[in-house]
Amino acid sequence: MKRILFVCLGNICRSPAAEGVFRTKARAAGIDVYIDSAGTGAWHVGDPPDARMIKMAGKRGYDIAHQRARKVDLADFYEFDYLLAMDLSNHTDLLDLAPPNRTADIRLFLDFADCEARETPDPYYGGDGGFERVLDLIELGADGFLAHLDNESE
Repeated sequence: MKRILFVCLGNICRSPAAEGVFRTKARAAGIDVYIDSAGTGAWHVGDPPDARMIKMAGKRGYDIAHQRARKVDLADFYEFDYLLAMDLSNHTDLLDLAPPNRTADIRLFLDFADCEARETPDPYYGGDGGFERVLDLIELGADGFLAHLDNESE
């Protein structure tokens, strides 16, 4: 079973959405994976996802309300197969935090998506349209990463 950790800055918008979307899509595809999310910062540890993201994800059938924010910790670099960063800053932060003997593959999430975007923008300071756009990108990333896992298992 593959273990995947989605990572953004505060773990209240993008990475919990990615966790919820990917969990739903993996179940539908019959792929057995362990999925979690975390942030590179600790501002929101213990908090639920942003209410706007809960609402927008829910409209698409993704339940993320039960999740609670946490910060990336040292064990994550050994316990997960993939740490998937939402943007280049998160990716750089993960590489800076990573021990040299880590076992996790640290990648940019949208590198698996069939789109031109490389980064999942942070919708926190914007309106509903930003949350919708983020969910669109996350769905593309989830589909691409599922295809990657399927190819990897062949």
